Amino acid sequence: MTPTRQVYFNITQVWVMYLLFAITLAVFCHGIYRHWRRWQIGRPVQRLDQLGTRLRLLLKQALGHEKLLKRYSGAGVAHLLIFWGFVFLFIGTVVVFIHEDLHIHIMQGSFYLYFESLTLNTFGVLCIAGIVAALAQRYVRRPKRLKPDKPDDAIILLAMLLILVTGFMIQGLRIQITHDPWAAWSPFGKAAGILFARFLSSAQMLVLHRAIWWFHLVVVFSFIGWIPYSKLFHVFTAPASIFTQNLTPRGQLPLLNLEKEEEPLGVSRLQNFFWKDLLDLDACTECGRCEVNCPAFLTEKPLSPKWLILDARESLHAHASNGDGNSTDPEAPSPLVGPVIKEETLWSCTTCGACMEQCPVAIEHVPKIVGMRRHLVMERAEFPGDLENMVRSLEARGHPYPGASASRTDWMQGLPVKSLADQPNAEFEVLFWVGCAGALNQRSQSVTRAVAELLARAGVKFAVLGREERCTGDSARRIGHEFLFQTLAQQNIATLDRYKVKKIVTACPHCFNTIKNEYPQLGGNYEVVHHSEFLAELVAQGRLKPREAPTGKVTFHDPCYLGRYNQIYDAPRNLLDSLPGVERSEPEWNRRNALCCGGGGGFSFMEEKRGTRMNQNRSRQLLATGADTIAVGCPFCMIMLEDGVKTAAPDEAVPVRDIAEIWKAATE
Repeated sequence: MTPTRQVYFNITQVWVMYLLFAITLAVFCHGIYRHWRRWQIGRPVQRLDQLGTRLRLLLKQALGHEKLLKRYSGAGVAHLLIFWGFVFLFIGTVVVFIHEDLHIHIMQGSFYLYFESLTLNTFGVLCIAGIVAALAQRYVRRPKRLKPDKPDDAIILLAMLLILVTGFMIQGLRIQITHDPWAAWSPFGKAAGILFARFLSSAQMLVLHRAIWWFHLVVVFSFIGWIPYSKLFHVFTAPASIFTQNLTPRGQLPLLNLEKEEEPLGVSRLQNFFWKDLLDLDACTECGRCEVNCPAFLTEKPLSPKWLILDARESLHAHASNGDGNSTDPEAPSPLVGPVIKEETLWSCTTCGACMEQCPVAIEHVPKIVGMRRHLVMERAEFPGDLENMVRSLEARGHPYPGASASRTDWMQGLPVKSLADQPNAEFEVLFWVGCAGALNQRSQSVTRAVAELLARAGVKFAVLGREERCTGDSARRIGHEFLFQTLAQQNIATLDRYKVKKIVTACPHCFNTIKNEYPQLGGNYEVVHHSEFLAELVAQGRLKPREAPTGKVTFHDPCYLGRYNQIYDAPRNLLDSLPGVERSEPEWNRRNALCCGGGGGFSFMEEKRGTRMNQNRSRQLLATGADTIAVGCPFCMIMLEDGVKTAAPDEAVPVRDIAEIWKAATE
């Protein structure tokens, strides 16, 4: 005998199944169409290029659950079991269709035994285990990030469980009734059949089999038809969001064409978003992972990345076309900023990127927030009063420190450093970009001098712009003042190009990110290196050697714009580890999971008026390592953490030092 089975055993009036399937398919497609029409009100953007890269990301992040398994791995494994369980069951259903309806008899022989029987049985049970684990996670463990509970959550999990259990029941009854000689290849179905046989006769099992078969069919078709109208629609939108994610550098915000009159100055309504932004809204699974590292959410600011997306989604579903008579006119008002997303919510973001790093479905929170800030700043001229002086200083003086009395060259006193303005024909290997904090903030000047001295000791020929240097525009761009950013950037690009600068070293991750990732949008293309990378390279080459090693334990704080935005984690650690005698400890939250100090996105120029202070929150985590020194690689982080440590542990006097300062002390 050839191993196989009768597909419609004990079932008559099969045409009813086809009729129900046609109705299900129509309802399902209508739901898909509703979503598609909503996304169409968004502006166009290219997200279908680099197909090879996009397919690799789809394989890793959607099929491989890369991000889901990196944190909260228990929940990730449960989701993986459910996902792949239903993938295999779907493939099994397609095999049945090919075998029975297309009359291509593939469901037989070894393939039937190994795949249709043993493999599908195994994955069915694993899927049940995943569902039970998910139910326990949501309703027994009840983590805060999954709140609030919604009826959809329970309905989806219980419906899937019902589909799987009834499927095993149908299989078990068929095996017992037909005395299937291949039953051993379906061990879990066989076990269900043995259980039924203990209590029912063959005639009773025939009746029950038919009843459960039709019940199972109705549940499955109802479930499929409901998918586009439920949270479960993320099985389609999540892979679509991952596939169409932004492939430009993460630290690069969308460029606003200020010369194009029809281009909106920011996002005030849903129609101002790109279509990918609207797809993002429907891709959200409400898992709450975006909240777990959000410095604003953790310090009780009025911002939850999850609820920002969900509130916008609710507005999208209420205002955009959904086939029920609502307006489909792209010009129809769908106000977002103010009525839906409050201004104080937008100004609570540090643009640290933790939400995007954690999101398993590639939702782009930060560009949406900055887009809405652009509307507030450039259309409505509204921003927190704390930022007004910063903006005026940027416009008038080219730096964000209105009270600064120092000049951009004061830090050079006593050092053999001259600016290019004083020696325009000087030969140099690299340009040392000092940055506003490095030149004008008294504490940061120590870091600047340390970098300059280390470069000189290593024999590096370097130059600085001095008084010709302007703010890169990072703070202006992050608060939404795109016009001011582009003005500053174009001035700097003109200066850099005039001196034929090729390679830039900087100690500020914000300057690093802006020049490296955002200046190319305006024609400024340079090789940009963070000072931790450059110094680590000098050490590896033997051009820098410590004379004496500092003692004690050191912990390193990952700057957001160095780590999450540019994936530079090892260079500063390697630099510290190259000092003999240093004992380096890691804070509990480190690398991609590091908590922001609260200084990005213009926040270092604003006063925190709600909740606890972000810098204190991060300082407590760093102090918990028991370190004698907190090492940083960013001037904003240094300023924020020095203040945070003094407040969080006033009696401990743990110093905050830039890695260049630590190395300079070890080479004196």
